[in-house]
Amino acid sequence: MYDAEKAPEVLDEAALRALEAQYCSYGDTVHYLPDPKFFDGCEGSFMYDAQGRQFLDLQMWYSAVNFGYRNPRLNAVAHRQLDTLPQVASQYLHREKVELAAMIAQDAEKKFGRKGRVHFNVGGSQAVEDSLKLVRNACNGKQLMFAFEGGYHGRTLGASAITSSYRYRRRFGHFSDRAQFIEFPYHFRGPKGMSKEEYGEACVAKFARLFETEYNGVLDTKTGQAEFAAFYVEPIQGTGGYVIPPPNFFIELKKVLDQHGILLIVDEIQMGMYRTGKLWSIEHFGVQPDVLVFGKALTNGLNPLSGVWAREELINPEIFPPGSTHSTFNSNPMGTAVALETLRMTSEVDYGARVMEKGAYFLAGLKDLQKRWPQIGDVDGLGLALRAEICEADGFTPNKALLNRMEAEGMKGDIEIDGKRYGLILDVGGYYKNVITLAPSLEISRGEIDLALKLLDAVLRRCVD
Repeated sequence: MYDAEKAPEVLDEAALRALEAQYCSYGDTVHYLPDPKFFDGCEGSFMYDAQGRQFLDLQMWYSAVNFGYRNPRLNAVAHRQLDTLPQVASQYLHREKVELAAMIAQDAEKKFGRKGRVHFNVGGSQAVEDSLKLVRNACNGKQLMFAFEGGYHGRTLGASAITSSYRYRRRFGHFSDRAQFIEFPYHFRGPKGMSKEEYGEACVAKFARLFETEYNGVLDTKTGQAEFAAFYVEPIQGTGGYVIPPPNFFIELKKVLDQHGILLIVDEIQMGMYRTGKLWSIEHFGVQPDVLVFGKALTNGLNPLSGVWAREELINPEIFPPGSTHSTFNSNPMGTAVALETLRMTSEVDYGARVMEKGAYFLAGLKDLQKRWPQIGDVDGLGLALRAEICEADGFTPNKALLNRMEAEGMKGDIEIDGKRYGLILDVGGYYKNVITLAPSLEISRGEIDLALKLLDAVLRRCVD
């Protein structure tokens, strides 16, 4: 039996695995591999194990560490805040919270032409829950939502009801009616013979058809009242496989929503904070959200902090008064201080242009890799949100088994490139779990992008039969 008082200072890995097997819930760990990797250190784009082996990370904690591990500037702010005001109850105020909210709201007003306010919480799912309360409150208790096939918004009860995977609800149910899931324009697996733009138009037309007659189940044609309150969207699907819609898609979708008084709720938890070359990925698509949910990379993974921006009519103190929703650690000073510095850091230069340039370089390299490997059926990207869909040799049939082998091979840490040994950290996503969803550090260098491409090529050489 484990006795903490008698435990040695450092347990070896075998002892730790035995303790994990006996005492840790597996419910909070993904466990893609039978024996998940232990890491001891990190810096920039790399993770390090106890043997000092370096692993190039191309997923950066699911896009939570956009600005590199142990970013010196952001870490310094965390240390400074720890030594000054690390804790304060949320019934009081602190400067960093107010300045951060103002910076986000003023930026949104400039971009979207709407005054709004910012509400903080601790994690992405919790912020989604807060947004659901905002929507229900503003829409007189309507609880039906639209969301996309392939969409992911979290695993709390409310968030899982608008996440398309039944797997997250199967054993728990959900707190309200499940969303009605609408087809997303996933062009690589869409109808043949259509351009990306045509497919986007067809998806919008299919959605608009729901409002043509009351017997399609969403609209009372006599009163013009829709039964649905809002449509939850990821502008670029995250867990769904970094699927990028055509540029015209959201403009046309928003027209339908506005016509029927349905709110547009934009989930930027994974794609926000310059992942796509803009602060918010919805900026690429020319529409104004009613509510915007954010988190993850806001603090570069140093502290759990998330939030909701909503337009004034939905969130002003008269309609959403104090105590409407609350968490002990929301707007905590450690998180807000780092987040404020993150926004300052990215505003001092044309950060988006840097991301777009690196993303274009990486995407070109992936396309060259695709020419050599028919098993790479599709590549696409926007900024440094990139995808490579792994298939059979026909370039289309999903090949989850191959990607599983590639992930495991990368974790061995023994791939020799230019006389040095590396490991490779990949993330698995997509409708068929056959997509490498690439979310490298936004601070990644060209040399590290070249290394990433060499490592991907080496892993494919090892794993393709």
